[in-house]
Amino acid sequence: MRMLLAALCLIFSTQAFAVMPDEVLKDPNLEARARVISKELRCMVCQNQSIDDSDAQLAKDLRVIVRERLTAGDTDAAIFAFVEARYGEFVLLKPRINAHTIVLWISPVFIVLAGLVLIWRRKTPAIGAASLILTQDEEASIESLLKDYKA
Repeated sequence: MRMLLAALCLIFSTQAFAVMPDEVLKDPNLEARARVISKELRCMVCQNQSIDDSDAQLAKDLRVIVRERLTAGDTDAAIFAFVEARYGEFVLLKPRINAHTIVLWISPVFIVLAGLVLIWRRKTPAIGAASLILTQDEEASIESLLKDYKA
């Protein structure tokens, strides 16, 4: 039981080790801004984590750059522009809507609509289904043909 508890503590405390104490700014307002910015930048090593959550060396370097830029007086937009110019648009966890990413933003809507159309088409009968009902004369004709075929 103790081992399970220790393992759970280690699993859920990994994010606590991401920002090192030597990185934390003394000004709480600047540190809060740094944390907000860091949560919106992707770790290029981990790729599905923000640099705020990652303990990779590159993430640490990016966190330091963000804090250096903040102490130099840069705005949040200037910091994003600097990091994006250096690492490309992929470094942003939330990509911007532009000509390059429009498919990324619109495709979920089309996929959901296509799924709904497929579900709707399966539940509705085919257009020609009413014409498949045979009249009594047609049924009698088929029966006579089948009797002739069996004989």
